[in-house]
Amino acid sequence: MPESKGRKKTANRGYQLHPQRKQRSKPSPKWFAPAMGALMIVGIGIIVWNFFRNDGQSFDPKIMWLGLGVLAAGFFGISFWK
Repeated sequence: MPESKGRKKTANRGYQLHPQRKQRSKPSPKWFAPAMGALMIVGIGIIVWNFFRNDGQSFDPKIMWLGLGVLAAGFFGISFWK
């Protein structure tokens, strides 16, 4: 009776004793966190300035959205800080 050739053995794809680890990404530059903090403070400043300019008589929603956008950009940027 002829013998079967069997399966070809491939590289060990199963359990690895020492699995490969992900390389750590580079840390953020030192200026990154202060810049994002400054963006958030500027956004709050724009919002407060919008409420208190001209004795509170002329509230502009466009300036409010600008302040919220700058504030959100600061929060979004700080989420990438390492």
